[in-house]
Amino acid sequence: QVQLVESGGGLVHAGGSLRLSCAASGTIFRIQLMAWYRQAPGKQRELVADITPVGRTHSADSVKGRFTISRDNVEKTVYLQMSSLKPEDTDIYYCAAGWSDGSYEYWGQGTQVTVSS
Repeated sequence: QVQLVESGGGLVHAGGSLRLSCAASGTIFRIQLMAWYRQAPGKQRELVADITPVGRTHSADSVKGRFTISRDNVEKTVYLQMSSLKPEDTDIYYCAAGWSDGSYEYWGQGTQVTVSS
């Protein structure tokens, strides 16, 4: 059974930093596309960043230069380093595991990030 468990969310002041982690189990992590999404209540889920099995990354324009996605295929963990956080980054952040066609099959339970002004 595939499980994705996020951690690292919390409350931070604007301009601060947080590092999210997503530990995967029960999946062939090294061949999977991994991503971070975020979603606020009543809004659509938004792709924040993704990373291919070989480490090629893509980030949303809204977070470019501030957020960095990375992965450790040995530890089966994907990270999201968030810096220069803004109040508009307040959301629930979800980890997702998918395939090269861009479809995401597995999702974590989410971790809350709150940025105060």
